[in-house]
Amino acid sequence: MKLGLCQLKPAFERKTANRSRIARLLRRLPQAKKLDWLIFPEMTLTSFSMKPKLTTLSSEDIEFFADIAKQRSAFVSFGGVLKGCNRIITLDRSGQQVSSYAKTHLFSRLKEERAYKPGAKTETFLLDGARISPTVCFDLRFAYLYWNMGPKTDVFVNIACWPTRREEHWLTLLRARAIENLCFSVGVNRVGRDPDFEYCGRSAVFDPMGAPVLVCGGKEGVFLADIDIAAVAQTRARLPFLKDRRPWR
Repeated sequence: MKLGLCQLKPAFERKTANRSRIARLLRRLPQAKKLDWLIFPEMTLTSFSMKPKLTTLSSEDIEFFADIAKQRSAFVSFGGVLKGCNRIITLDRSGQQVSSYAKTHLFSRLKEERAYKPGAKTETFLLDGARISPTVCFDLRFAYLYWNMGPKTDVFVNIACWPTRREEHWLTLLRARAIENLCFSVGVNRVGRDPDFEYCGRSAVFDPMGAPVLVCGGKEGVFLADIDIAAVAQTRARLPFLKDRRPWR
């Protein structure tokens, strides 16, 4: 499976400017470069804002990403707000929605719970037969969320606006989720600054043994990784640890 991690440097709360920025980034990626899945950071078109009137996705916003999916013949995952929740939304190659996961753990340090509602359930969707379980930013810190989904997941994906001051947490937690669940762990973060934070980028992919497939730096760009989904079943057969996991109460 060929992944494109879109490590964006968005203009804070400026959707039109960010759609243009994404279009420019993708123009640098040759059309001949075949991708299965393009992934963008949390609240892709605004960055992490507590203004629902700005962050809520319009039909125009969704059509923008649907056009990318169709033009690239790739699945596309992006962030934004729908029905009052901070979500990661995934479209298939024809631009049709296949998943809309709402962030479960809201970031109380910035009073996210005052602006948005928490999600109440997990989601898993299929991408060419691979089982993908999406999460959003702060969710990454809560292992039980991943444990509940782990046995039925081949790839965890987390989209984030993760600050530089906690960069080591980001990489360590992404790797831990791969090791704990013996599956791939993908994280896509933004770069640059907004009024509250500087963001580290460091988008990454870890394999089922926790080995890095890709770890990006702090620059904007579309970074490519190729993963073999068969490695999940192979690793779990060799290390059958998940069967010993007890339900968490």
